[in-house]
Amino acid sequence: MTEAAEPRPKRILVTGGTGLVGRAIEKVVADGEGRPDEEWIFVSSKDADLTNAAETKALFEKHKPTHVIHLAAMVGGLFKNIRYNLDFWRRNIHINDNVLHSAYECGARKVVSCLSTCIFPDKTTYPIDETMIHNGPPHSSNFGYSYAKRMIDVQNRAYFEQHGCRFTAVVPTNVFGPHDNFNVEDGHVLPGLIHKVYLAKQTGSALTVWGTGKPRRQFIYSLDLARLFLWVLREYDEVEPIILSVGEEDEVSIKEAAETIVEAMDFRGELVFDATKSDGQFKKTASNGKLRRYLPSFQFTPFRQAVKETCAWFTANYASARK
Repeated sequence: MTEAAEPRPKRILVTGGTGLVGRAIEKVVADGEGRPDEEWIFVSSKDADLTNAAETKALFEKHKPTHVIHLAAMVGGLFKNIRYNLDFWRRNIHINDNVLHSAYECGARKVVSCLSTCIFPDKTTYPIDETMIHNGPPHSSNFGYSYAKRMIDVQNRAYFEQHGCRFTAVVPTNVFGPHDNFNVEDGHVLPGLIHKVYLAKQTGSALTVWGTGKPRRQFIYSLDLARLFLWVLREYDEVEPIILSVGEEDEVSIKEAAETIVEAMDFRGELVFDATKSDGQFKKTASNGKLRRYLPSFQFTPFRQAVKETCAWFTANYASARK
């Protein structure tokens, strides 16, 4: 009898390793989901400027990853995107091209990049699925970011066709959790609201939510997303992207999200909606049918529990949280 071959050790490089999703993956790995044959390396913009090809190449030559989770990006909420579409396009195109090409040159066996549901066409039918990414222009508010992210899918297919590379991408819905950017002006909706509630409690003022509160979103807890990232890295073999999301039935309105935060933080003041502010897209409901075909029994953290945990983390780490 010959002994079973030892699994080849994996050196997994995570770009954007200190951001919302990177920190969640680091925690999930540390809390027992890591494997003995995996070495995890989390890097941030302090380690290399990924918009610079030479710095990116040097980073990859230093760590020689066999696998890459590519999270690094220039990101921001609705109002920051509206102001800086060109910057979002250029910086993300440079980052993505440098990371994917460095991964190819150093012989990485697999790359999993992170897309976003905002890349989907603005005019579309719902629910959106993985086949619809390129079916029309994205919403005009963030076209720079959206097109740059779409190009990852184009490059993944090209690297596979030309070089046989296993480069793929995941499409999470609205991610939130500890280590998010809680900036009121430039952050995403949920962390922005959490910070607003915190401040309104401090000052005893009303909570003003930008927009009507009617738009609907599917929120995914960063720790759930992290567990799914590990599964994609280890088990998912398609080049085609996969949507990582709670089900359509778990979509909530911005008003409901605000009320959940109010409850979690025990805010007793008035809740006001400023309808003069833009709502952005009304909805971008995504189907998690493909994910469910692979993982029918995956358990998502209930929204209220995840919000409560995130609010508690923000309150406990207010001084050091990104804001």
